[in-house]
Amino acid sequence: MQIVIISGMSGAGKSYALQTLEDTGYYCIDNLPSQLIEALIQTPQITHLERLAIGIDIRGGKSSLQEIPMTIARIRQQYPKTHLIYLYAQRAIIQKRYNETRRSHPLIHEEKELAKAIELEENLLGFLAEQADWRVDTSQTNVYELGLLLRTRLGEAHLRNFSLMFQSFGYKHEAPSDSDFVFDVRCLPNPYWIPELRPLTGRDPAIITWLQQHPRVHELYTGIQDFLELWMADPESCQRTYLTVSIGCTGGRHRSVYIAEALYQHFRQKLGECVLLRHRELNYLS
Repeated sequence: MQIVIISGMSGAGKSYALQTLEDTGYYCIDNLPSQLIEALIQTPQITHLERLAIGIDIRGGKSSLQEIPMTIARIRQQYPKTHLIYLYAQRAIIQKRYNETRRSHPLIHEEKELAKAIELEENLLGFLAEQADWRVDTSQTNVYELGLLLRTRLGEAHLRNFSLMFQSFGYKHEAPSDSDFVFDVRCLPNPYWIPELRPLTGRDPAIITWLQQHPRVHELYTGIQDFLELWMADPESCQRTYLTVSIGCTGGRHRSVYIAEALYQHFRQKLGECVLLRHRELNYLS
């Protein structure tokens, strides 16, 4: 049985994540106290399932949170394909979402101010975020992008027990905080300042040709590739199911896209379909 445990901050998209998994064939249970997880997976109605997704969060009670890591460790002894996914977003984004929906935060009875309730929850769940196999920052991700990201990465990870994603982004839209490695390529020549190239992206032949004419671009790409080759000589040795390498430039449309594409093509040939590509500012995932 494949088990996905979804946790994280209220307002970060956990409910939609479970809906997405349900649509892809998972049997989903939300708001389950951690003390009941092991009993649940032993029931005859559950043991025959191929896919199970469980939502756990602050609503199950603060006292139950500390038990989650040990509970997951015991479950993995019987079901090795058990993944903990943690969803979160910037506090200001969470507060905006609550203000728009006018729903009550689960901890509002302890902290009368919404901002303080969000901060308290983030602090209480901090240790769980560190334990997660995959941390997903939904600050710049809408529900449709989140759904596609979950379906794609979970599918590859379950099939091959490893998922490597190269992601381009723009620093002016804030750097993603859910990355394992972040490389800043703003030091490279910028095609943005060439009027005829500005409307294009790093996936267009004209941008590719222009960047390839600059030795510094090749040198930086080679340096990043060599570093990753050394660190990931054996994907199993990194002991991570989900690995995200983010490449950032100013706007996230030219230089970072080109470098991410080149790295994706190289490692895709080497590691196969477990390698994925995302251009955050272009709303592209492959």
